[in-house]
Amino acid sequence: MSETVKSDSLVTLHYRLASGDDVELVSTFDASPATLQMGSGELAPTLESCLIGLPVGERSVFLLEPDQAFGPHSPQLLQRMPRQELAAIGVVEVHALVEFSAPDGSKVAGLVRELDDDSALVDFNHPLAGKSIRFEVLVIGIL
Repeated sequence: MSETVKSDSLVTLHYRLASGDDVELVSTFDASPATLQMGSGELAPTLESCLIGLPVGERSVFLLEPDQAFGPHSPQLLQRMPRQELAAIGVVEVHALVEFSAPDGSKVAGLVRELDDDSALVDFNHPLAGKSIRFEVLVIGIL
């Protein structure tokens, strides 16, 4: 019986994430494999759950709906901000990723969706929120 991935495994694998319409977002198949500690937060919990029970050497593909992947896109996470606030940190263009400090000191990233003369619309949703995801994986080894 071959070894399978468990919730606390250290796993070496190749993986590919693509949007539901098969636009590749990230892939290690043409590069060095990744080594991930399960349960450490290196991979989203929903993606980790796909790995549990997979054997070494088997290629698997998972099709995840938005609720199974990075959640729905939340309108509450869109925030209109004065443009000068962004200019103070050097960002004044659409599609720029901006890092903000949260009240607790943690860092939060937002994507500038639109700009007008006075304000910017910043989206704090995960970039893949609201999207279906195709997750392909080949487990190379379990350490």
